[in-house]
Amino acid sequence: MTNQVPANKTPRPSAWQLFINNRLALIGFVIFLTLLFLALAAPLLPLAPPDETALTLRLLTPFSSEALLGTDHLGRDLLSRLIWGTQVSLMVGVSATLIAAIIGSTIGLLAGYFGGRTDSLLMRGIDMLMAFPYILLALAIVAALGPGLMNALYAIAIVNIPFFARNIRGVTLGLSQQAFIDAARLSGKNDSLILLSEILPNVLPTIVITMTTTIGWMILETAGLSFLGLGAQPPQADLGSMLGEGRKLLFTAPHVSIIPGLMIFVLVMSINLMGDGVRDLLDPRLKSGVMGRPAAATLVNHKNTASKQLIPCNVHGLKNGLQVANLHTEFHQGKSIYNAVNGVSFSIQPGECLGIIGESGSGKSVTAMSISRLVPSPPGEISNGQAWLDNQALFSLPLSQLQQIRGNKVAYVFQDPLSALHPLLTIGEQLIEAIQAHQSISYQAAKSMTISQLKQVKIPNPEQRIKNYPHQLSGGLRQRVVIAMALVNSPNLLIADEPTTALDVTIQAQVLKLLRQLQQQTKVALLFITHDFGLVSAMCDQVAVMYAGHIVETGPTHNLLTQPAHPYTQKLINCVPILGKNNQQLETIEGMPPPMNQLPTGCHFADRCPYAEDSCRQQAIHLTNLTDGHAVRCIKPLQHTLH
Repeated sequence: MTNQVPANKTPRPSAWQLFINNRLALIGFVIFLTLLFLALAAPLLPLAPPDETALTLRLLTPFSSEALLGTDHLGRDLLSRLIWGTQVSLMVGVSATLIAAIIGSTIGLLAGYFGGRTDSLLMRGIDMLMAFPYILLALAIVAALGPGLMNALYAIAIVNIPFFARNIRGVTLGLSQQAFIDAARLSGKNDSLILLSEILPNVLPTIVITMTTTIGWMILETAGLSFLGLGAQPPQADLGSMLGEGRKLLFTAPHVSIIPGLMIFVLVMSINLMGDGVRDLLDPRLKSGVMGRPAAATLVNHKNTASKQLIPCNVHGLKNGLQVANLHTEFHQGKSIYNAVNGVSFSIQPGECLGIIGESGSGKSVTAMSISRLVPSPPGEISNGQAWLDNQALFSLPLSQLQQIRGNKVAYVFQDPLSALHPLLTIGEQLIEAIQAHQSISYQAAKSMTISQLKQVKIPNPEQRIKNYPHQLSGGLRQRVVIAMALVNSPNLLIADEPTTALDVTIQAQVLKLLRQLQQQTKVALLFITHDFGLVSAMCDQVAVMYAGHIVETGPTHNLLTQPAHPYTQKLINCVPILGKNNQQLETIEGMPPPMNQLPTGCHFADRCPYAEDSCRQQAIHLTNLTDGHAVRCIKPLQHTLH
C-alpha cells in the first residue's frame, strides 16, 4: 500500500478548511463581509446624503425611481440611511465589545490569578453590577450621562463587563493551579510576566469566543437604546433610531420600520453564525471532532463491490459462531485516510476463545468495534469486507435489526467498567433495562433474572447489591456487573476488550477465571483483546497477532507460543517476564509502528525487524499456511518451512 499523504505535508486540515466546513458559519461570514464592505464604502458609494430631507418625496415605496428602498416621513433616502446606520451600529457594537473585553478580561485575569482578597474585592464589584437587570442598568447609566451615541456605547460596555470578567476568571483560576505556572515561577518570572506570557495566551481563545458571542448582543442593545431615543440623536442615522422613527408609520408606511428591522436581524444573525464557526475553530474539543455526534452505526461504504456478495464459508461446520472476512476499516481526517484495519479475516466457533494481541494502535479494538458497527462515523467507515454471526451478514443489516443484535446476540465487555455503567442508575435498573430491551418479560421477572445473573458472576448478596450505584462498588465488582450485563441475554458472541487492565493482579485472576468458566458453560464465542501473552495462554484457544492493521500471525495458542513464526510475535513473547527468572533481560522492540495514513509497501514491520531484507519491502505479503491452522505473514518465517 502506498502512502496516503506525502510525508512533508500535514494531514491536519487548515484553520480555513475547518471554518468553511461549517456551512452556516461560512454563510454568516459572507453576509457579514458584504455588510461590512458596504458600511465602510459608504463615503465612496453614489448615495444621497443620509440627512438630506425632501418633503416632496416623503414616504416613497421601495423600488421607486427616485429611491431604491423608498423614503421616510421626511423624504430621506432609506438606502443611504440604512448603509450609514449600519456603519454606526457596527462601530458602536465593536467598540463596546472591545471596551468590555479589555476591562472585563483584565479583571478576570487578576481575580483568577491572585485569588484571595484581590479576587473577593474585584468579584464583589462584579456581583454588584450583576445584581441589576443589565438593560435597566444601561438605561440608568444613559440617564445619568445624558442621551447620546457615545454615552450609549459606554453604558452597553459597562453592563457587559461582568460577562467577560466571570468567564475569564473561571478559566484563569484553573490555569493558575497548573504545573507550568509553578515552573514559570521557579524560572524567575514575576507575576506580570507570567500573566502576559503564560496565562494570557491560554485565555485568549476564550476571550475571542466570548467576543464573537457578545458583539451581536451589543448591536441589539445599542439599537434598543436608540429605539428609545437614548442613543443616536436626530438627524444621525443608526439602525435603532430608524426603527424607532418608523414605528409610528407601521400601518401607513410599514417599509420605513421593516427595512431597518430586517437589517438588524441579518446583521446580528450573520455575526452569531460566524461566531459559532470561530468558536468551533478555537475550541480544541470541537476542532478535533470529539464532541461531534456520531451516527448510530458505523457507515458501511464498500469500495469493492465483490465484498458485498461474500458468503460465509462455514469453517469447521460453524453455525452460531463468528466469521470475519477481509475487513477494512478506515478513518477520514481532512484529506488523510487512516487505514486502521487492513484485510482482517478470522473465525470463532461456539465455545471457543480467540485472543487478539498486539501493541497499542495495532487495530485490535477497531476490529472488535467494527463487528457490531460501533466505530464512530464520522470519521470512521467500513470500506470492505463482511462479518457473519449465525450466517447473518452484520454489515448489511438495517439499523433496527442491528440494534436488536447489539446486547443480545453480540455483547461487549469494555476496558473501564465505570465508564460502561450509568452513574445515575443503580446496577439493578441497568441490568433490568438490558433484559427488557430484548425480552418481552415483566419487571419482576427481569429483576429475578438480574439477581440470578449477579449470583452467577459471584457477586455477594445480590438482593442488596442491585440497589447500589456504580460508584458504591469496587473495580472488581463493577467489572463483574458488566460481565453479568453482557451475558444476561445469552449472546452468541462476547467481545472482551482488555477487561482486566484497570484491576489489580488478584482481582484480575478472579475475573478472568470467572469469565472463562461462564464462557465454557454458555458455549459463547469469545473474542478476547489484550496486550498480555500471559493472559492469552490462560484464556485463549486460538491467537491472532495484529500489527499496523494486519494479522501477521494466527494459530492455536500452544503452537504460536512455543513456535512463533513471525519476528514480531517472537519479540512480543520475549517482552513477557517469566516467574522465577530474576536475571532475565526483557527484550524491547526498537522503533515505532508506521503511521496508519502512511503505511509502507511490503512488510509493515520491516523497519523494526532484525531479519528484514530488500525483498520484504517490494510487495504486499499475504498470510501463508505453515501447519494446520497456523499461518504467518512473512516470506522467511522463523524455524518453519512454508507449505
